[in-house]
Amino acid sequence: MATIVFLHAHPDDEASGTSGTMTRLSREGHRVVVVYGTGGEHGTAPAELAEGMTVADFRRGEAEASARVTGAERIVWLGYQDSGMHGWDQNAHEQSFHSADLDEAAERLVEVLDEEDADVLVAYDWHGGYGHPDHIKVHHVAHRAAERAMQRPRLLESTMNRDAMRAGYRAAKEAGHDASFDPDQPMEDGEPIGTPETQISWRVDVSADIDAKRAALSAHASQTSNVGMMLQLPPETFLAWFGTEFYIEPGREPGMVDGWPFADLNA
Repeated sequence: MATIVFLHAHPDDEASGTSGTMTRLSREGHRVVVVYGTGGEHGTAPAELAEGMTVADFRRGEAEASARVTGAERIVWLGYQDSGMHGWDQNAHEQSFHSADLDEAAERLVEVLDEEDADVLVAYDWHGGYGHPDHIKVHHVAHRAAERAMQRPRLLESTMNRDAMRAGYRAAKEAGHDASFDPDQPMEDGEPIGTPETQISWRVDVSADIDAKRAALSAHASQTSNVGMMLQLPPETFLAWFGTEFYIEPGREPGMVDGWPFADLNA
């Protein structure tokens, strides 16, 4: 059995990004730990929010429900606040993840890595997929923490395949569908979404666990502006969009491999 730590920026990021991989790892007997940089304080406030309960409190419960779906055995909160989207005033809040001292944040993660004797750490690509300040911070914190852990974990970066998204966009336009989102348009940081396929190391088929992925997203149903949109997709579209997860492995020889990056953990 191995231990794989996933660092995510906000509750629900694990569901849309890596829950298929997490579910399979748990099913294969590995220990999955989820670390959240923030409590997702700037998410949608649910109508059923009880008096005296904060959005972050509510979302902690949703994260726990998601963990029950994926089989994650431990949830850790680094204790920073949601920084909001790129350019928001909240980016500069003294308690925001974006403003956090890199070494201090990394040490909080190192504590988890050392406690768990983590074999693998999963984070985000260099621009957090789409330039969100907290997602970019995840990348830097993970790399710094991996360098400082007593046992240096293997590092993987969750990403999106820009070329695959581009092909889907073109196909939708050719079929006469409304394809208003162009994957080549600048995102939060001025960069297009995701990563070119030539820079991706692993394409992971998670279609066998697609029902778990939808259930993990359903656990975060309060976030109607993004999760709600995903859950409205018909099954075949949901499978096409979310049935594959992509990872960059820094230092690995170029070339995307169709396979399971954790196969050696079962040896």
